[in-house]
Amino acid sequence: MTSVRQKLQHLSESGRAVGRLFASGIVDVKDLGSTVQGAKLSRAYGPQATMAILGGRRYAALPAIVDERGTLTYKQVDDRSWALAHGLKGLGVAAGDVVGVLCRDHRGLVITMAACGKLGARMVLMNTGFAKPQFAEVCEREKVGVILHDSEFLGLLDALPPDLPRVLTWVDDGVDVPAGAQTLDDIVAANSTEPLPPPAKAGGSVILTSGTTGLPKGAPRDTVNPLATAQIVDRVPFPRKGTMVIVSPIFHSTGWATYTVGAALGNKIVTARRFKAEATLELIAKHRADMLVAVPTMLHRMVELPPDVIASYDTSSLKVILIAGSALSPELSTRVQDTFGDVLYNMYGSTECAIATIATPAELRAAPGTAGRAPVTCEVVLYDEHDQRIEGRNRRGRIFVRNGAPFSGYTDGRNKQILDGYMSTGDMGHFDDSGLLFVDGRDDDMIVSGGENVFPQEVENLLEERDDVAEVAVVGVDDVEFGKRLRAFIVSEPGAKQDPAEIKQHVKDNLARHKVPRDVVFVDELPRNATGKLLRRVLAEMNP
Repeated sequence: MTSVRQKLQHLSESGRAVGRLFASGIVDVKDLGSTVQGAKLSRAYGPQATMAILGGRRYAALPAIVDERGTLTYKQVDDRSWALAHGLKGLGVAAGDVVGVLCRDHRGLVITMAACGKLGARMVLMNTGFAKPQFAEVCEREKVGVILHDSEFLGLLDALPPDLPRVLTWVDDGVDVPAGAQTLDDIVAANSTEPLPPPAKAGGSVILTSGTTGLPKGAPRDTVNPLATAQIVDRVPFPRKGTMVIVSPIFHSTGWATYTVGAALGNKIVTARRFKAEATLELIAKHRADMLVAVPTMLHRMVELPPDVIASYDTSSLKVILIAGSALSPELSTRVQDTFGDVLYNMYGSTECAIATIATPAELRAAPGTAGRAPVTCEVVLYDEHDQRIEGRNRRGRIFVRNGAPFSGYTDGRNKQILDGYMSTGDMGHFDDSGLLFVDGRDDDMIVSGGENVFPQEVENLLEERDDVAEVAVVGVDDVEFGKRLRAFIVSEPGAKQDPAEIKQHVKDNLARHKVPRDVVFVDELPRNATGKLLRRVLAEMNP
């Protein structure tokens, strides 16, 4: 009976998901033929190439991508990606071959993603924060046969075989192009924009995990369930033929997903190769952006700007600020909405699990920092350390997710734990009395101090509320008496007094004694990767 009930529930959810696709404009009830055509294209080319092809037909004259060099229309993106596909084919790239892509957010990345799909090539989106050994190891593991990259990463290419084909996707001003090097612009100018025959199957994409605990793992996206798009538009009101500013890296899950949905709705996507807090405000104001996509660290730096600087930019056009990628503290949640209005949406998930939950502005006002509720076709449950399901509210457990974006395992053969069809996110959390999910921290961040379970994030949230603390990170360190204790790393507000004893006393006054940091270390900045995630392993190895 349980199996039958679950099947009926899933069928009902699928119906609701289709309804959300119609309501959001992803599926046009007046043009169902185009929708059927889009589904066929997606099976052959994958989502990025499909968006380019359909965009070139539906939104030909509309602006598609804006970067430092101007604007390209949807037709221009489609044409240039066909030309690049011809050029890559001339370099020997065939369907099923692996193309490494090492780009910041700009037109070259968008054109490259579409061209790989049009060829049926397998695309690996590389992390722009790679050191040379990491880059070389990932390229070898993923069997990269050609690399497309920005000029700033020329130094990393020394780690690859010299005969490996390579194409420059962006050349910084003042940079001399190496002798014999090919640029994307040159290849596009020299090749036809005529469509190629469709590949036998979509090449798929590999998105790398954040690598906060070691070498990033490869998470393949060989197929995308059409209903998976409904998950993100179910609780987030994307603009249609509007404007989105995306400063979250498009090479990672959040930027990749929001760019894809935004393009499907004919939006102008405004990008920035490097994030700067004030420059982002300027982009919002200049383009009258409806939506901003960022990570929490970026929003923190924006609200930390002087009030008169923030007020000098008109951000009243914003209807949505969508964040994901790392924990949202209650303090930041409230500050953002106090600054920009009740427009904040907090999306929780992972590279492997895709979307798990989304919190709306009203939910973040009622419960600052919450991860929200599961969107349509998603379900979130908790399991204990013995793999037994946890029921009820305010009980902490390991977070597991079921949704319509299946993960087939990492490219190195490993996989995430799956119980009863639910996949582990690697996080601990609980549901409050209203059924809202709260993420308490990574399960491997938890320490046992004096027999008590301690999650560093609880201490971080407390300290972040202080006016003299700009940023804080707390990690576990060895302790002779308690086994493990906490060490706090703090970036102070300018001019603030740095008193470790006062910080410890503040924690002692508000939390249990075993949660008081053994050490308080003041630093100029916290180590983060290119997606803004905190590198706790780097802090754990630091000696105060």
